[in-house]
Amino acid sequence: MTEQYVCHLHEVDETQVAVVGGKGAHLGGLSRIDGIRVPAGFCVTTDAFRRIMAEAPSIDERLDQLSRLNPDDREAIRTLSAQIRRTIEAIALPDDLAAAITRALAQLGEQDAYAVRSSATAEDLPTASFAGQQDTYLNIVGPTAILQHVSRCWASLFTERAVTYRQRNGIDHRTVHMAVVVQQMVFPHAAGILFTADPVTGNRKVATVDAGFGLGEALVSGLVNPDVFKVRDGEVVARTIAAKQRALHALPAGGTREVAIDPQQQGQPALTDAQVLELVRLGRRIEAHFGRPQDIEWCLVDEGFRIVQSRPITTLFPIPEIGDQEKHVYLSVGHQQMMTDPMKPLGISMWQLTAMTPMHEAGGRLFVDATARLVSPVGRAGLLDLLGKSDPLFRDALETVLDRDDFVPLLPDTGPAEPPAGGAPAPIETDPSIVTELIERSQASIATLQRDIRTKSGPALFDFLLEAFEEHKRVLSDPLNFQAIMAGMEATWWLNDKLQEWLGEKNAADTLTLSAPDNVTSEMGLALLDVADVIRPHAEVVAFLQGVEDDNFLDELAKLPGGTEARDAIEAYLDRYGMRCVGEIDITRPRWRERPTTLVPVILDNVRIFEAGAAGRRFEQGRQEAQQKEQDVLSRLRALPDGEQKAVETKRMIDRVRTFIGYREYPKYGIVSRYFVYKQALLEEAERLVQADVLAEQEDVFYLTFQEFHDVVRSHQVDDRLIQQRKDAFRSYHALTPPRVLTSDGEGVSGAYRRDDVPAGALIGLPVSAGTIEGRARVILDMTQADLEAGDILVTTFTDPSWSPLFVGIAGLVTEVGGMMTHGAVIAREYGLPAVVGVEQATRLIRDGQRIRVHGTDGYVEILS
Repeated sequence: MTEQYVCHLHEVDETQVAVVGGKGAHLGGLSRIDGIRVPAGFCVTTDAFRRIMAEAPSIDERLDQLSRLNPDDREAIRTLSAQIRRTIEAIALPDDLAAAITRALAQLGEQDAYAVRSSATAEDLPTASFAGQQDTYLNIVGPTAILQHVSRCWASLFTERAVTYRQRNGIDHRTVHMAVVVQQMVFPHAAGILFTADPVTGNRKVATVDAGFGLGEALVSGLVNPDVFKVRDGEVVARTIAAKQRALHALPAGGTREVAIDPQQQGQPALTDAQVLELVRLGRRIEAHFGRPQDIEWCLVDEGFRIVQSRPITTLFPIPEIGDQEKHVYLSVGHQQMMTDPMKPLGISMWQLTAMTPMHEAGGRLFVDATARLVSPVGRAGLLDLLGKSDPLFRDALETVLDRDDFVPLLPDTGPAEPPAGGAPAPIETDPSIVTELIERSQASIATLQRDIRTKSGPALFDFLLEAFEEHKRVLSDPLNFQAIMAGMEATWWLNDKLQEWLGEKNAADTLTLSAPDNVTSEMGLALLDVADVIRPHAEVVAFLQGVEDDNFLDELAKLPGGTEARDAIEAYLDRYGMRCVGEIDITRPRWRERPTTLVPVILDNVRIFEAGAAGRRFEQGRQEAQQKEQDVLSRLRALPDGEQKAVETKRMIDRVRTFIGYREYPKYGIVSRYFVYKQALLEEAERLVQADVLAEQEDVFYLTFQEFHDVVRSHQVDDRLIQQRKDAFRSYHALTPPRVLTSDGEGVSGAYRRDDVPAGALIGLPVSAGTIEGRARVILDMTQADLEAGDILVTTFTDPSWSPLFVGIAGLVTEVGGMMTHGAVIAREYGLPAVVGVEQATRLIRDGQRIRVHGTDGYVEILS
């Protein structure tokens, strides 16, 4: 195949990224859209770049060195990338390559002014924009100057910022190639950027236009503040006109310069409303062509708009694909399940198949469509009440959407009034045997699953699992299960409301629920203290564990003095809790049983911080505190008018909360136990596919849905391209922050606290476990990186049950996500840890090692140093 060094923009389209890079491909696509005018030009292809790179063998060696550098080693990256750039710029262009470029120039007009623009193969992609990573040169005149700037564009693939961006995004430097766009200059009156969706709120119905005088580069580089127009449904709904003091203009001999704008003109809008609306119409046409919201660079010249770039807006949170044009309001499942990280496709589809309500995927996260509930006055009131009790941010976000231009109209309720969401199910007796019976039912169901799945493989396994999912849902939907959970939660709400009203006590239930029985999650934290007790006396075992990196370490342990007892203690713990892990609602996440090294740092912290018997003492201390609190509350109530009656009611509710609140944690334990059984069977199936050369590796199945996995098992054929696309998409989803509430217009709302009762500068959150504590903040995003001292306060994004072993060693808790009844809150109360959850950006605003004060009763955090 002969190399093609040059092709004209009208000859290419967006499918040819590999030949002309992202920018060139998009410009080619734009030039084919009816009514869109793109300045004429051509692309110097990636073939030319590869030819140049081959002229300097020393570059290969430097690329090897570069790929080995840490992305944080700025000095080394700066030095090495500068060497690579100098080498590329010094390479003389081969005659045939230079001739191809000058021929293309002659066809357009070789003494015209041109923009010479980098166009890398990894830019303007749906998942990574690479905006501003490589260089653009404006108003370049004459063939010699243009050839020189083509070389500079090639070299700009190795600017320090571009190299760091690739390293942080896991992109191999060798896989990215550089094309160059050479395009006739436009000398505009005004220029700027059009976003076809609001880049701040995500709303796809609102377009935003930024506009300034002169060349658009002044806006892009931040030299001037733009005018900003917002357009919705064909009208300008908001405008901010900036004082535009400077503009960038092209010089006749080449290059650009900054000029001052006449004071009379500074306050004038750069565009009329009619021009803004015309521009947005063009933008909608471009968006329709590319099939997703676009970030578009435009110029205004005498005879209308010219489009000089269009790329996807990569920061928008995607919208669930429902396929209708109706309005929908979606609630984030991750904020309720304490797992706001993206999930892999198999994890998503397994949760969808086993969940009690239909769920929709977007951005690797799950959402529930609440629209049907919100159109009914009773349904809306019930949902807002339930959300308000568990997470005020959720309620506020939902109210923000509902207050907006009748987004979801209320329809009159028809028929008998249904009880509000989470409203009173039939009451049950305060009887501990109910909890015992529910736990036994769950254990029996899991034992049956373990027994029956052993004989299943191939397509028969998938048929069996579909039946198992029905049993999974049957266990969860058992009315008694729901009644027991609600009994504990309602008793908590009752106690908090009544004791505040009668005694002025905030969150009294926090102390009354200390060391409640039957809480499988708090038992899990205490049980790891017992494991530490077995290990502590054996110095060689402790020393060995400090150096453990391999998950097969348990086999090695038995060779040490005391090692057999240590191994048996860890094994027993894994038998009971090994199905747990961080992000456990995603079946693809590695479980503790699969990766026992996860627990080693926590065990070692427990060995260091605690003394023998700590678990029993801890539980007993909490039980006594709760008992003393109960006596104190009841005696104070008896002193009130109608005190005897109030005390009797309160005693009934305390008994009720202590009977049922621990069970709140059990259904999740049951779900995750079943998940581990499913997972082991599915991984065996995946291993058979690897042995049969159908799959490259076992974990490739994580990027297939359950149904797709089933199809692969039946057909023994897999689409490797699909798996690669899913891996790329999953990686890109990590950069997105899911909102609590998402609309079908794409607007994401995360809610705000409407409070004025906190000190200036404090971080506001939700009080979930009473008390005030001061200490050192430990900002920990990965449990395996925990290195705690007694008295530390854990600050993290979210905690699911798998974090509770850390809770025994800390003095307080701060999280970014959470509600009154989420796992972290329940366990913080069980252990008596002051805790504030739902503190937006806590892990960024609080630095590791700072001293902080956590006000768990009033719901805020003060940074002290």
